Amino acid sequence: MAGLYLHIPFCRTRCIYCDFHSGTDMSLQKRYINALCTEADMRISELKSEPIHTIYIGGGTPSQLSGELLSTLFTHLARHIDISRCNEVTLECNPDDLSDEYITMLRTLPINRISMGIQSFDDNDLRFLCRRHTAQAARNAIARCQAVGFDNISIDLIYGLPAQTLDKWQQNIDIATSLGIQHISAYALIYEEGTALMRLKERGLVEECSDELSLAMYDMLIDRLAATGYRQYEISNFALPHFTAQHNSSYWNDTPYLGLGAAAHSYDRNTRRYNPADTEAYISTIEQGQCCYNEEVLSERDRYNDMLLTRLRTREGINEEQEKHKFAPSMMAYLYRMAAPHIACGNMEQYNGHLRITRQGLFISDSIISDLFMIE
Repeated sequence: MAGLYLHIPFCRTRCIYCDFHSGTDMSLQKRYINALCTEADMRISELKSEPIHTIYIGGGTPSQLSGELLSTLFTHLARHIDISRCNEVTLECNPDDLSDEYITMLRTLPINRISMGIQSFDDNDLRFLCRRHTAQAARNAIARCQAVGFDNISIDLIYGLPAQTLDKWQQNIDIATSLGIQHISAYALIYEEGTALMRLKERGLVEECSDELSLAMYDMLIDRLAATGYRQYEISNFALPHFTAQHNSSYWNDTPYLGLGAAAHSYDRNTRRYNPADTEAYISTIEQGQCCYNEEVLSERDRYNDMLLTRLRTREGINEEQEKHKFAPSMMAYLYRMAAPHIACGNMEQYNGHLRITRQGLFISDSIISDLFMIE
């Protein structure tokens, strides 16, 4: 099975941890949706005989799109895809976009999963992050989605915020688990070069959360979610039984996917294709009847490194029997040689035919994975 990813990069506000900003009007939105439809016409055949089982509309704030534009998009996709056979059709949403009227409209479309960027149930955190919604507004948006029949809802949370205590983080987790949602993604706040947040840190206006506190928050997250029935299936993702995110899992399980839109990426096991990030440049190129992606043909080393980066994020890890048929014996020998020190210190293990990162090693998974990479 394959996945379809539609990237909608509209962003109404400047977020403190992301400097991207686009003042979008209805005419630009209409041009963008038309471009997405045109690109689908040009590229849907890339998936060849792979049936599409998931659709993910995200990468920005697609909940700014009107019902008319979303309907146009789905009507066009239905020319190429039997959407009724898609197991999962997700729309990323901002809580403040989800009015009663808008949510009711969404129920008339093929969407069966809502992914909501909550970030925090603490108003101080939300103000720091420059989010438009309040904690109560977030809870109200979840309740409205549930009231109209959405029974597959995912939320994003962030931990390791400046001035966030362990007690405050526990309150966030407990509120999330009390709301009857099916999926929770939680990420540590990252300070990236060139962002507004990094500039605040450099000026001494914010203090980065210590590694010790961040680790304590991550441990608390795993334990409290497990105690309430959520299974951790990936480093940052937790789901109730039968609600694992199928589309996201495709990225970690070597499933091909087609990405349409500005900054969207595609993958067919042999190549990666990626569109330009500039929205206007993307639209203009498509309007001229041209595909606008760059292409990277993957070497065996690339595929090996991608396998590490994706499989080791999952709790199952690397299926040793499966991968030994995909890579040269020398590459698998290299993997085991590089993994040996991490196994010896308890950060990795071989379990039931899988090589995986242990609970102890999860917090430093990026470092572990980078140690296993094959560098020229």
